[in-house]
Amino acid sequence: MDALSDVLKSVHLDGAVFLNAEFTAPWCVRGESGMALYKDRLAEIEHMVFFHFLVEGSCKVRLNQTGQVIEVSDGDVVLFPHDDRHLMGSDLRITPLGEAGAPAPDVVADPKFIQIRHGGGGATTRFVCGYLLCSRSMGRLFDALPRMLRIPIGNGQASMLLRELLQAGVRESLDSRPGTESALAKLAELMFVEAMRRYAESLPPDGKGWLAGVRDAHIGRALALLHGDPARAWSVDDLAHKVALSRSALAERFTVLVGEPPMQYLTRWRLALAAQMLRAGKEAIARIAERSGYESEAAFNRAFKREFGMPPAGWRRTTTPVG
Repeated sequence: MDALSDVLKSVHLDGAVFLNAEFTAPWCVRGESGMALYKDRLAEIEHMVFFHFLVEGSCKVRLNQTGQVIEVSDGDVVLFPHDDRHLMGSDLRITPLGEAGAPAPDVVADPKFIQIRHGGGGATTRFVCGYLLCSRSMGRLFDALPRMLRIPIGNGQASMLLRELLQAGVRESLDSRPGTESALAKLAELMFVEAMRRYAESLPPDGKGWLAGVRDAHIGRALALLHGDPARAWSVDDLAHKVALSRSALAERFTVLVGEPPMQYLTRWRLALAAQMLRAGKEAIARIAERSGYESEAAFNRAFKREFGMPPAGWRRTTTPVG
């Protein structure tokens, strides 16, 4: 398994397609924080990723935090890896939907799905929105992403499949049949995986960061090995031999691309996995320490506290749901 797939598997992605929107120019809508809107309905949220997939038309998107504006059109995914507030519209200068003075939209809603039609009757823009949830302790992937990114899926075979899947998600949301929540989560996850693959492929050849490391033939292999067997007593020499590089070449290239040496990265990955196991609340801490590659529970406790600011037992108490 490659490192990107392994991390995506480990973050335990969950989510749903929840909004099917149609706007006609002129229009403007505010993208509110998904965490604030849905935390009462969705338990155990630690991190939310928000996305829009444009099915038809075009619009502008402005990130509130930085003021950055991008233009998007059909076949584009706009991803907000940190659930940031934003504006979307044909004209970002007009009063956004939902604010005082803005016309009320035509809304058809149920507790899990919202359909909106709004605007001045001009050119049509349609998009499907959704969210993904994950544990923040697995945030290496999200830390490697900008606060807003446009990913052109295009009009090829992959785009057509994604469009059909998201439209299937819309139909699932409307029907609310048995198994709908699971189906929607898988559809949202598939969209996110495809978006991440496209984004990694679009990085410049001299790019830096975790995703650049995943894409590199040697470092990507090293990351996959570390992720595939994190409890193993890895050394830089052992890892270098496995990926056909010298010890010094591996250590230097890994540090340049990923931002930290291989063994430091492995420690952080082990602790992130341990945090997930602790959250599940089932295994003894000593067993989790062993599975995380630590020879003693005391050493595991010290390392975990350095990374998360509290010992494993405290982490478990604060993150494990009650009841």
